[in-house]
Amino acid sequence: MSLDYEQQYYSNKIKFIAGCDEAGRGCLLGPVVAGAVILPKDFNCDLINDSKQLSEKQREKAYQIIKENAISWAVCEVSAEEIDQINILNASRKAMILALEKLDHKYDMILTDAVKIQTDLPFEAIIHGDAKAMCIAAASIMAKVTRDHICYELDKKYPEYKIAKHKGYGTKLHMEILNSLGPIKGLYRFSYAPVKKIFIKKVKLF
Repeated sequence: MSLDYEQQYYSNKIKFIAGCDEAGRGCLLGPVVAGAVILPKDFNCDLINDSKQLSEKQREKAYQIIKENAISWAVCEVSAEEIDQINILNASRKAMILALEKLDHKYDMILTDAVKIQTDLPFEAIIHGDAKAMCIAAASIMAKVTRDHICYELDKKYPEYKIAKHKGYGTKLHMEILNSLGPIKGLYRFSYAPVKKIFIKKVKLF
């Protein structure tokens, strides 16, 4: 699929388009991270794609390419504790808005991957946008790589949870560890059913 969806919008009024996407919505722990990217109109790179379609090595390389070529880029996160307070959709929106506000260059339009946000600018939430628009794919890579780096740091702090291996997703290994050790406050998302279920089970043991 060609990642040129945004090209249809460039005009005398729309010269700079900000793409925005998040990473970590489905994870059981850690923050949700959003990326926002403004790319040059004529930017093209075969490596830029939906972050889920790239290997970790490819994502890291693409991350550097985006940093070097973007007109502006930013990432922001919302913590697990705040996700529990305002729910994951609102947390994703908040992270996106924070990332967009952090951009140090003006933009005339916003494209996101499916998530609708409040804005006075021209805007479109595109289903599977990270596989259609280069700027959204770039934002997804910046968010994913940043979140992976956060997971590596969390892994150093909580080595017994092996976060570097599962990145917070509900894999078999992760669920086995979670069942054994239980969730940690401030790290895990207690509003998520698998975490809540194990937490309640652990509480009943005491």
